[in-house]
Amino acid sequence: MTFAALLASALAGALYILSPGPAVLALIGIGAAGGRMPAAKFVIGHLAGDTLWCGLAIFALVGAQVIDQRVFDAVALVCAGYLGWLGLKGVTATSARAADDVISTRPLRRGVLFGLTNPKSYPVALAMFTALFAGQAGSLSFEALPALLAAAFAGFLIADVILVWIVGTRLLRALYLRHAVWIVRATGALFLLFSVRTAWEALPRLVRR
Repeated sequence: MTFAALLASALAGALYILSPGPAVLALIGIGAAGGRMPAAKFVIGHLAGDTLWCGLAIFALVGAQVIDQRVFDAVALVCAGYLGWLGLKGVTATSARAADDVISTRPLRRGVLFGLTNPKSYPVALAMFTALFAGQAGSLSFEALPALLAAAFAGFLIADVILVWIVGTRLLRALYLRHAVWIVRATGALFLLFSVRTAWEALPRLVRR
């Protein structure tokens, strides 16, 4: 196990968290509406999914047999339905409070659900870790798995602290409070696009198999 491999794992974990997606959009709304404490609860809940998907990506990279793609396609369809439901609530909201499942009053629970059901999590994690582990093949082994996952987890925490700080800034909160309904509706529309694209990609593959 080399320091370069651990650094690559931590960097991949941080970039995975910071890359834009449904969870980041939800975090912006939660943090802008309620401040840093609800945002922190959301990312703490989201760590469950981050650990699961990135753990699977690292597990695949060290030579294990990757889970059958049909499983991920089926899960992606379920997740697409979930994101579509959230998106519909967002675009039809008459107030920010009306979109409880987009700007949630239960951020810890919402973070867990987002982390475990994000349909793009595994492929994004696999791509991120594959790119960052280039040239580190000799350091990847089953014995190194705990250390690599711990390094990735450290990257998660660093990136989460950055995001929580950003979404709690006065400028972002003022912007949200002034345009809350339209931000919720725009977020809902993006969720719908994520949902449609995910289903569009996963359903044909599942039918062919």
